[in-house]
Amino acid sequence: MAAYRADDDYDYLFKVVLVGDSGVGKSNLLSRFTRNEFSLESKSTIGVEFATRSIRVNDKIVKAQIWDTAGQERYRAITSAYYRGAVGAMLVYDVTRRVTFENVQRWLKELRDHTDSSIVIMLIGNKADLRHLFAVTTDDAKAFAESENTFFMETSALESTNVEHAFTEVLTQIHQVISRKALEGGNDQTTLPKGQTINVGSRDDVSAVKKDGCCSA
Repeated sequence: MAAYRADDDYDYLFKVVLVGDSGVGKSNLLSRFTRNEFSLESKSTIGVEFATRSIRVNDKIVKAQIWDTAGQERYRAITSAYYRGAVGAMLVYDVTRRVTFENVQRWLKELRDHTDSSIVIMLIGNKADLRHLFAVTTDDAKAFAESENTFFMETSALESTNVEHAFTEVLTQIHQVISRKALEGGNDQTTLPKGQTINVGSRDDVSAVKKDGCCSA
């Protein structure tokens, strides 16, 4: 296995946001993917929290900067700054609490109102280890995901089921979107010179790259 590169040595930086009702397990999905940790103590995140992890997608090193909603979701006061620059999103509900699934539609609207139309969205049914308590069927969630053109996966942060798979799939799909835009070129701002970094600093250039002396109009 090749030696891992330094943390700041990556080809792309993608901002991914976690959204969904309070208590669905967003923070544990974040800690499971980035640190392989899980906490049974259920407490709301305080303040803005994000973590990073780099993975290999095809022949590139992709660094994911994953943002957690920091407990703001219970006040419905998530700011536009939270969404700014996001190129991927994990929309999470709790498979044992039907109301969290019913609220997914509102979260999806908010997400789409604040992000670029090409954002990659993965619907996540978390706490799948509690199968005997399911209040949302897999078929219902699949049908919703298909109707809204999002990806879908059931996960268990507790048992680490599908967590790695879900994040990796989102990052791979983002990479495909970016690569496709680069191939299309033209007047698109997403032309990517090899080895450049996605700039997640502004909503207006969500998928732009850091280049000297650019850019096309």
